[in-house]
Amino acid sequence: MRSTAFHADVVIVGAGIAGLSAAHRLTSAGVSVSVLEAAPGPGGRMSTERIDGFRLDRVGRLLSTSYPELLRAPCLGEVDLKLFSPGVLVHSDGRLHRAGEPGGTRGALTAARALRSAQRAPMGGTLGQARLGVALTRQAATPVERLLARPEQSASAALRNRGLPPRTVSGFLRPLLSALLCDPGLTTSSRCADLALRAFARGRLCVPAGGADALPERLAATLPPGTVRTGVRVTSASISSVTTEELGRLGCRALVVATDARSAARLLPGLRVPDFHPVTVFHHTAPRSPLAEPALLLDADRSGPVSHTAVMSEVDPSRAPDGRALITSTVPGTPRPGLEHAVLGQLAALYGTPTDDWELLAVHHTPDAVPAMPPPHDLRRPVRLLAGLYVCGDHRDTSTVQGALLSGRRAAQEVMRDFGIKPDIATDEMPLAA
Repeated sequence: MRSTAFHADVVIVGAGIAGLSAAHRLTSAGVSVSVLEAAPGPGGRMSTERIDGFRLDRVGRLLSTSYPELLRAPCLGEVDLKLFSPGVLVHSDGRLHRAGEPGGTRGALTAARALRSAQRAPMGGTLGQARLGVALTRQAATPVERLLARPEQSASAALRNRGLPPRTVSGFLRPLLSALLCDPGLTTSSRCADLALRAFARGRLCVPAGGADALPERLAATLPPGTVRTGVRVTSASISSVTTEELGRLGCRALVVATDARSAARLLPGLRVPDFHPVTVFHHTAPRSPLAEPALLLDADRSGPVSHTAVMSEVDPSRAPDGRALITSTVPGTPRPGLEHAVLGQLAALYGTPTDDWELLAVHHTPDAVPAMPPPHDLRRPVRLLAGLYVCGDHRDTSTVQGALLSGRRAAQEVMRDFGIKPDIATDEMPLAA
């Protein structure tokens, strides 16, 4: 396999975590790879802005320690994951309630039927909490094959049709799924929702220490020097070459398109572009922490635009300078006029503290933040279009960090098969987490 400074066996377009995952697998197998990225650095949507000592994620997707791909690549095992408190805090009827702690961290949608008789307090009081714990524990042990064998419908329809107690739905499942899926309408496939709940039940919510970009930076650091070329815009692509504005034409034996779905369709006309869930992330700083624990806070009352919020300086102190608190809040959907004022008012109610002295650090709006996964959703969309041409990304799998990493590995293994190299792990395995 010959390679030169501007030629490789495989050219990967896009240095997000899917493309970097594919590159890591291929280079580990001895395949020469060139990763081309239009942005100034790797990471894609997993990027972090640095302002005055603060580290601010642009999209801020939640991870779970149960994601298999985080454990499968040895280099990712070195990424320091900062954990949220067990379970979540739910704001309902003007009060905060803890829900979903271990001891019942399992509930796919049907398992929560155990809460049918709990009608007191937001989650049915102590008995209701215990039943939720048992239900969640049962769900975590449910084989993926059984989850995927259930009739597929929207997550919202599943919440209506599976006989769940209304307090369980409104006080825990709906706000939790809205946060995990970035889908307030819960139009997502019920199978994807079940997988997301299973991942929540089997692990702990977490974020990479120092910012979301720590994960792609770690992947990039494992690649041979010069593999990732940033600031390179690809204008056209084929199986045997790509054309770039900066480097001209680069030859290759195979092409992997690992960009976002919309960019992939521009390079590969005819590729389906999904709908997306837009996300706006607000980063505020305050002189004091409004919540002295690393908890994810959900608004069950849906009293404003914020879906979920957390004091990220409590979760990961490296994200804020000493003496300052960093509060990060996620607003799903398209921004509307007066959004900043509405967000501050809602945060004051959620945290139970005035926000007059809070300072807005940054607002990041990402229209194509999360590819939509309505039913019917193919959890394993093909990554091999034909011999020599492959595509990967969260739009080919589940719209999560787990899905992006796994799609990159699947694409790499298809390349290796076509190159006559035995893949390390079968590509037809069932998804272990959403």
